[in-house]
Amino acid sequence: MRESIIHWLSSNGLPGELVVLIVSTLPIFELRGGIPVGLLLGLEWWRTYIMAVLGNLIPVVPILLLLEPVSYWMRRHLKATDQFFEWLFSRTRRKTEAGIRKYGIFFGLTLFVAIPLPVTGAWTGCVAAFLFGVKFKYSFPAIILGVLTASLVVSMATYGTATVIRLFG
Repeated sequence: MRESIIHWLSSNGLPGELVVLIVSTLPIFELRGGIPVGLLLGLEWWRTYIMAVLGNLIPVVPILLLLEPVSYWMRRHLKATDQFFEWLFSRTRRKTEAGIRKYGIFFGLTLFVAIPLPVTGAWTGCVAAFLFGVKFKYSFPAIILGVLTASLVVSMATYGTATVIRLFG
């Protein structure tokens, strides 16, 4: 499915930078998906880095500002979503609580977003900020710092590995 989305985006005449930006806005993919796409499309690492960071940050403000009222409304009016939100919130709370306790809210949230593993990142960081009642003025900078860090790690791993393979492969 991932390959078909990327193929569809790039085969419809969209510039590679825009494909990276779009992929990086998507949950689950985020910049961990956008940066390898940039490499596959032959983009320079710095163009890919910038577009992946921007793409990953696009949904952050709306999620931070709207998650509470939207989830509250959906849980009250659409009973089927109550079970989903319960699962999502309990899972996120379990995954982030230790880091937030150990490092404090700002650095715990930053570290959680910065670790480029599945189900970590800006989207889940926004959910964690909501669950722990972190105000926007603290959560937004923490998530930005986490996204910048994660994109450096993923860029070095992706482009560094590709360079080593080209040199020695």
